[in-house]
Amino acid sequence: MLPGFFTRAVEILLGRDGRSLHLKAAGAATAVLVAVMVLGSWAVVAAEDGAHRATITSYPLALWWSVETATTVGYGDLYPVTPWGRVVAVVVMVVGITTYGMVTAALATWFVGREQKRRERAHRLREETRALHERFDRLERLLTTGGRGTGPS
Repeated sequence: MLPGFFTRAVEILLGRDGRSLHLKAAGAATAVLVAVMVLGSWAVVAAEDGAHRATITSYPLALWWSVETATTVGYGDLYPVTPWGRVVAVVVMVVGITTYGMVTAALATWFVGREQKRRERAHRLREETRALHERFDRLERLLTTGGRGTGPS
């Protein structure tokens, strides 16, 4: 059940051809983050198993720790005490920080793109309005002069 869910989630995040590159990259980074958090949880439990004063002693605690670590919240209630546990922590931190940076950049690019499209649309409307005004001015000139050509057409 769960692997099928992950497969479907990855297909949704990465599978659409119409999606922009930055959105695909953010989706891929999120998928990598989830994998690192799940595998990192397992690795930190294995590294901390039997260590003196270990606070991460079960997989559910390790999952919570990996969420805290990846989001850089780090309440301080759970932390690795072994060197290998700390190596896993560094990997989870770096991947988490990178992922949130990429997602933030993707959102910013989306907002900027929308604003750019809005401005382009407004510019196009201004140009069309200007062209219509010029046509109306020509028509007025033709009507006031009685059809005599008194200027450029």
